[in-house]
Amino acid sequence: MTYYILFGVIALVSYLVQWNLKSKFEKYGKVLLPNRMTGRDVAVKMLHDNGIYDVRVISTAGQLTDHYNPVDKTVNLSEDVYNNCSVAAAAVAAHECGHAVQHATTYAPLKMRSSLVPIVSFASSWMQWVLLIGIITIETFPQIMLGGIILFAMTTLFAFITLPVEINASMRATAWLKNAGITTYETQPMVNEALRSAAYTYVVAALGSLATLVYYIIMFTSRSRD
Repeated sequence: MTYYILFGVIALVSYLVQWNLKSKFEKYGKVLLPNRMTGRDVAVKMLHDNGIYDVRVISTAGQLTDHYNPVDKTVNLSEDVYNNCSVAAAAVAAHECGHAVQHATTYAPLKMRSSLVPIVSFASSWMQWVLLIGIITIETFPQIMLGGIILFAMTTLFAFITLPVEINASMRATAWLKNAGITTYETQPMVNEALRSAAYTYVVAALGSLATLVYYIIMFTSRSRD
């Protein structure tokens, strides 16, 4: 019963964090930068200021599709961010370029996360089925459940390794935006608040994953003792 309450609390917190993030970016998406630099302009300048000239900044379809791809060295910005002159667009563009700077400086957590991607991709594809079969057959074949827990643990580890990567990228973004004069005394707190709200989503996701992992472990150990 305690764990159902915990899951309910995490689900509620997750909803509130997502709602807060959406409201913050909608709000700051209406505040224009004084210099009218688009997300693309901000991204290109941040890359060049950090001595990075081999990374392309491209527009990608959809919303919330912004990401840095270390394989082909591209900063992918959603259309709203790429063409927008808002504080929110600048924050997102600088954050994604923060990952490019991490890549260029071989930031250890990013390197670790990248090495886990193939493993986590495999684990994510199979863990739900393995856990389902494991729960059904736990009395006769507990090894299947254990295998599912191991797969889920890999995704939980990935979620926690993601935390320093995302937080560090935001710190690089906010510091550069301020030092480069992209933001002003009025707009810098907006950038800080927007990126802080985004960071909370990763924290909640990691804690939710950990709580679920603990739940499966307790289920496995309690059934195994019966």
